[in-house]
Amino acid sequence: HVQLVESGGGLVPAGGSLRLSCVASGDTFNNYVAGWFRQAPGKEREFVAAVRWTGGTTYYADSVKGRFTLSTDSAQSTVFLQMNTLKPEDTAVYYCAAGLGWYTSSEYDYWGQGTRVTVSS
Repeated sequence: HVQLVESGGGLVPAGGSLRLSCVASGDTFNNYVAGWFRQAPGKEREFVAAVRWTGGTTYYADSVKGRFTLSTDSAQSTVFLQMNTLKPEDTAVYYCAAGLGWYTSSEYDYWGQGTRVTVSS
């Protein structure tokens, strides 16, 4: 079993930045992909970014490419999502997940509780 705890959400003005963190614990999570998804009010959960927990190639949704950066700290079992040039449409609850897939939420087995990001215009 894998436990995930996100932090770092908050309220920022458009153009601002936030860094989300996801700390993992449990068994063999190093074998998993770490993904970030988000869900805005009234919308379905959508893919944001993903990387292997041990690092390597990162994958991003087109909507965040060039603005968001995913990184890992394997020693600290932590994945970071640096979000720059935030837009009001980035407002959502952001979830960290661990699984064996990449782009779809159904491929992920473990989820954090979510952290809310609000971008004011």
